[in-house]
Amino acid sequence: MAAPIIYGPAFSTYVRTVRLALEEKPASYELADVAMMKGAHKQPEHLARNPFGKVPAFSHDGFDLYETDAIVRYIDQAIPGQDLQPIEAKPRARMNQIIGIVESFAYTCMITKVVMNRLIQPMLGGQPDEATIKDALPSAELCLKEFERLMGTGKYLASDKLSLADLFVIPVYHYLAQTPEGQDLLKPRGKIREWWDLVKTRNSVVTTEPKFG
Repeated sequence: MAAPIIYGPAFSTYVRTVRLALEEKPASYELADVAMMKGAHKQPEHLARNPFGKVPAFSHDGFDLYETDAIVRYIDQAIPGQDLQPIEAKPRARMNQIIGIVESFAYTCMITKVVMNRLIQPMLGGQPDEATIKDALPSAELCLKEFERLMGTGKYLASDKLSLADLFVIPVYHYLAQTPEGQDLLKPRGKIREWWDLVKTRNSVVTTEPKFG
């Protein structure tokens, strides 16, 4: 059976989520870079994989997918190894809820508005939009507060075992924590900081950490 191929740049949070799933199985895979900074995700070659021009795209034994949620659930079902989704209804629902928060709210406020402006724009020679960053902070604070509340007494976000919920939040947390705004937001969030201390040393997290420069 051929190794899966992930199409996308290593710095993408969603590409990292797919890589985390494969690393946790564990399973070998190929990461095929898509030079987003040069617009490669909008070129015909990549649009043939994902007509919406987003990353990641994914291929495994002639089966092609896009949309991270679909990809990681496929990985969990199709590739042998550690289970990444709870069997029980309540923790599985909690996992799905947290993934939904990332996709509907956290990514936009934390990555699109805070991280892109505070970290990426200066790297590209631009200036951060301070108004956009300020506007994002209440939503970012609410997302972090909800992640903590929904954890309950579990060690991980959805239960006492690592799940896809953790794999969606890890890349977002990683970038947010590198901004001064993120550091301020995380100061009162002791439980989620404990969660980060637990997951950050996992081999999957260390192996997939994006490098800039």
